[in-house]
Amino acid sequence: MTQQSSLQQLQDDAISVSLTHSALDIASVLNSVKSPKAGAIVLFAGTTRDNFDGKPVTHLEYSSYPPLALRTMLSIAQSVRRKHALTAITIVHRLGLVPIAEESILIAVSAPHRQAAWMGGEDALELCKEKVEVWKLEEFGGGEAGVWRANSEGATGVPLDPANASKNPA
Repeated sequence: MTQQSSLQQLQDDAISVSLTHSALDIASVLNSVKSPKAGAIVLFAGTTRDNFDGKPVTHLEYSSYPPLALRTMLSIAQSVRRKHALTAITIVHRLGLVPIAEESILIAVSAPHRQAAWMGGEDALELCKEKVEVWKLEEFGGGEAGVWRANSEGATGVPLDPANASKNPA
């Protein structure tokens, strides 16, 4: 996978969505949604775990079509902000190799009250997993071939053909 520019971003009124190949900065994302109008901030950090379905995972690798993924992320953020009357929302997804225990996605929302923030954060996460054009390659230990998956919970993966290991499924 070739490295692209470190940060690709779209912004709207109190909304920021971005894709990056760099490690994610939790403090920066939290600060991006702080406001004197917000009494609650909720942060979701999706972290690479060391196993999937009983198999050891060595790392994840994320790929996307950035122009489309960013537009989809912005649309989700705008919709969720309206639906839950959020003060602000930031969504950052990491691309490329993401080692064990590092974050692949951060979603931060702020709202005047905690219930709207909780619900807005959950909606944003579920919509991102369902709709954003990001794919992940799970690499397993023990010589098992990696598996490409849509970036959604429990989605069926496609075993990686070693002859085409460098190709994205998109």
